[in-house]
Amino acid sequence: MNRVRIIGAGLAGSEAAWQCARRGIAVELCEMRPVRSTPAHQTGDFAELVCSNSLKSASVNTAPWLLKEEMRRAGSLLLEIARACAVPAGHALAVDRSTFSAKVTATVSREPLITVRREEVARVNEGDITIIATGPLTSDALASEIERLSQASGDLESSRAGASALPSPSELSSPHRLYFYDSISPIVEADSIDMTKVYLAARYDKGTADYINCPMTQEEYDRFYDALVAAEPVEERDWEKLNYFEGCLPIEEIARRGRDTLRFGPMKPVGLRDPRTGKRPYAVVQLRQENLRADSYNLVGFQNHLRFGDQARVLRLIPGLEDARFLRYGQIHRNTYINAPTLLRETLQMNAHPRVLFAGQICGVEGYVESIATGLMAGVHATALASGTDTVAAPRTSAFGSLVHYVTHADPRNFQPANITFDLLPPLEKRVRDRQERHRLQCEAALREFDRWVERVGAVAA
Repeated sequence: MNRVRIIGAGLAGSEAAWQCARRGIAVELCEMRPVRSTPAHQTGDFAELVCSNSLKSASVNTAPWLLKEEMRRAGSLLLEIARACAVPAGHALAVDRSTFSAKVTATVSREPLITVRREEVARVNEGDITIIATGPLTSDALASEIERLSQASGDLESSRAGASALPSPSELSSPHRLYFYDSISPIVEADSIDMTKVYLAARYDKGTADYINCPMTQEEYDRFYDALVAAEPVEERDWEKLNYFEGCLPIEEIARRGRDTLRFGPMKPVGLRDPRTGKRPYAVVQLRQENLRADSYNLVGFQNHLRFGDQARVLRLIPGLEDARFLRYGQIHRNTYINAPTLLRETLQMNAHPRVLFAGQICGVEGYVESIATGLMAGVHATALASGTDTVAAPRTSAFGSLVHYVTHADPRNFQPANITFDLLPPLEKRVRDRQERHRLQCEAALREFDRWVERVGAVAA
C-alpha cells in the first residue's frame, strides 16, 4: 500500500494526516517550522492559529454550524480538540490558541503511522501521493514548484476547453496574481482593561455574556475615527498594490470607505444594549477572551496595518483601553493561493497530476473551519488513491461539497477565496420565503446527503 506525503502541518495538513493514518495509511508529514518560520507564526506547533481564535458560529442551522456538524459526523480530530480547548465566546466556538495547537501537535505526533519531518520541502514528485497544505504563507521555493505543477495542469485544462477568452495558463498560475493580504487583530492584557467603563454582553443576548464591550458616544467615536484615518500605515518597500480579502479588511481600510462604515461593521452597536444605561451605544468595540486563563483579550475585527506606535495611540482612545498593555499589535501578511478553478477536480486532485492534492487556504478557501474541512476531504481522497479505490467527491448539497464546488467552478479570471455561506449551497427545489426555515431545510438536506457520503467513504474515530 502507498504512503501519503503531506506538506504542511497547519490546520488542513494535520487533519489530513490524521484521516489517512486512522484509515491505515502511512503518512510522512513535513513541516518547515521551526527550522524556517513565517512572518505570522510564533511557534513550531502544528495548527497554529495566527489570526483570530474563533472558529465562527456554533448556532444551529447557520452555515458555519453546518460545516462543523459535517466535520463532526466525519470524525474530525481538530474539531474535537477545538471543543476541548473552547473559551467563552457567546454563540461562537473560540479556542485557547496555545492549548489547541499544543494538543494537535501532541496527538498527531504520537500517532504510530505518522512520521513527522521538520524540514522545508521545495520539490514535489508528481508520481507520489502528495497533499500540499502549506497554507497562505507557502515558502517561495515551494511556490515556484507549485507554479511548475500548475503550468502543466493549466495547459491540460485549456486543451480540454478549446479556444476561449481565458487568460493563458501561465498568467492564471502566476504567483504574482494569486494572493491577497490578510491582517491580524491586536491582543491586550486583561488586567489593563478599565472594567468600570465597559460591560459584559453577547450580541442579542445569544449564549452567555462572554464579550467585553467598550461603548462609545458619538463624540468618542468621531475622535477615534479621525485619529484612525490619520494614523500612519506600515511601509513595505517590495509590496505591490495591496489586494485585501473582503472578509478580513484592515480596520483603517474599512474606515476609509466612509465615516459610518465601522458602525455598520466591526463596531456596530446593534444587539448590545448597555445594561448600565438601558440604551444602545453609538458604537461598540468588542473584546473576546483569548485563552482559558482569561488573562488576555483580542479586539474583534480590529485587524490592521498601522505602525505600532500609532496603533497604541489610536486604540487607547477606546473607552476602557486608555491604559491598555498590548501583548500583540495588529499586523499584515501575504496569503498565497492557487487558481483552483483551472487546476483542481472536485476531489481536490490536480487535473494534470491526479496524485497531487491541495487542501486548506492554499486551495482557495478562507477560514479555519474551511481549511480543516478540506484537509479532511483531502485525507479521505488520498486514502482512496493509496488503497487503489475510486475517489468519491462530497455531495454537492452538503457544505463540504458546496465549498469545493465553488473552489473548482468559480470564474478563474476573478477567483477569490471563500468562507462557507448558504450562497454556496444549491437552492431548494421549492421556494421558501422565511429565511430561517429555508436555512433549516438546507441544513437538513445537506446532512442527509452527507451521511450517505460518510457511509461510503467511512468515518474515523477522532
